[in-house]
Amino acid sequence: MNREALAQRNRQLAEAFHSTPMRHYVRRALLHGLASVPFDPLYTRARRVLFIKPDHIGDLLLATPAFRALKAVQPNTEIHVLAGAWASDILENVPEVDQVLTLAFPGFDRRQTRKHPLAPYWELVRASRLLRHIGYSAAVVMRPDHWWGAALTHMAGIRERIGCDLPDVQRFLTRRVPYRREHVVRQNLRLIEHWTGFLDTRDIVYRLDPKPSDRQHLNALLKERGVAPDAPLIIIHAGAGTWVKRWENKSWAQVASALSEETRAHIVFTGSASERGSVFAIQQHIPQATHNLAGDLTLGQLTALCARARCVLGVDSGPLHIAAAVGTPTVALFGAADPVEFAQWGDRKKHLVLTSTIGCRPCRVLDWGDDAPENHPCMREITLGDVLEAARRVLHTD
Repeated sequence: MNREALAQRNRQLAEAFHSTPMRHYVRRALLHGLASVPFDPLYTRARRVLFIKPDHIGDLLLATPAFRALKAVQPNTEIHVLAGAWASDILENVPEVDQVLTLAFPGFDRRQTRKHPLAPYWELVRASRLLRHIGYSAAVVMRPDHWWGAALTHMAGIRERIGCDLPDVQRFLTRRVPYRREHVVRQNLRLIEHWTGFLDTRDIVYRLDPKPSDRQHLNALLKERGVAPDAPLIIIHAGAGTWVKRWENKSWAQVASALSEETRAHIVFTGSASERGSVFAIQQHIPQATHNLAGDLTLGQLTALCARARCVLGVDSGPLHIAAAVGTPTVALFGAADPVEFAQWGDRKKHLVLTSTIGCRPCRVLDWGDDAPENHPCMREITLGDVLEAARRVLHTD
C-alpha cells in the first residue's frame, strides 16, 4: 500500500474510532436522566474550589497555570485538586494548591484489571458522598470530555459546575465553556476566565521548582554513577504508555551516540521501572557509556535531573513537560497525538516539536488494538537527521 493510500485508510479508521458507538447513546440517555435529578449540597464552604483532573503527569502539570492564576486574583480561595495517584505527586511543590485528593478514576488507571461494568457508577456514588461532606462552592472539570467527572460534581451537590460544552458533559454543568482546539494550558485557563479575566501569554506562570532535598538525593545518586556535580547532562526519555508514541530503539541509540561524541555530555536515560529493560536494549547499540536511571527516580528527583540537564529529548510524555517547566530546552517527537494541544509550553525556539508529514496525522488514536504497527508509520518517519538537527539547535539556544 502506498503512503497516500495508507493515510486514507488510517483517516477512515480514525473517523470510525472517534464516532459514537451505540452503547454510548444508551449511556447518554441514562446520563440525561441523572442530570435531571436534583442533589442538594450537604455542606458548602465559601471560596473552596475543586478542580477535577483525572489524567497523567504531563496533563496535570499543564493544569498548574490555572491553579496559579486563580490563586493570584483570589488569594483567599481554597484550591483542592482531585487527581489520580499516578500523577498527584507532581503537585507536591505547587504551593497554590491547598489540598490534593486522589481517586482511581475509571478508565485512567493503566494498571487496572477488567472490572464489573457497573463499577464506574458505584465509584461515582462513593466519591460523590465524600465530596458532599467536604463541601465546595464551585467545581471545574478540566478534561473537556470527562462526563464521569461532570456527573460527580452534580451528584456531590456543588452549586457552580464549570466545564466544556461537549455532549455528555455539558448537561451536568451550570457554566459551559465552548471547546476550542488550542493548547491545553489555554483550554484550562478559559475555564476560569470568569474569575481571572483573560491572561496574556507573558502573564501565564508555568513553572516547577525542584526541592533542595530532591536535588541532594539526585546529586548523591549521580555521584554513585560517576557523574560529577558540574558535568553536562543530556536526558533521553524514550518510553511512553503506548507503542503508538514510541520511536525506534536503534534510532535513539544513534542519537545518544552522536550527541555523546559531539558534546562530551553524559547521556542519561529515564523512564519507569517497567521501561528499564527497554532502555537496556537501547544501550546495547551505543558504543559509549550511558546511564540508565529508569525506575530509580521519584518525580521530585526527575524534576531535579531535568533542571540539571542541557536538554531533554523524548517522545510526547510527562518528562518533556517537566523539563519545559524547569526551563530546560526540549525536543519532543509527536505521532498520533496533537501538538497543537499537547506540545511543550514555552518559547518555540527553545522547545521544538518534530512530526511526520503523513496525511493521517494527528489521528488522536493512542490505542490501535491489533492493527499492525507497520500501518502507522508517523513516528518511524521522523528521521535521525531531524532529531539530531533539533537537538543541536536547542543546545545552542542559551
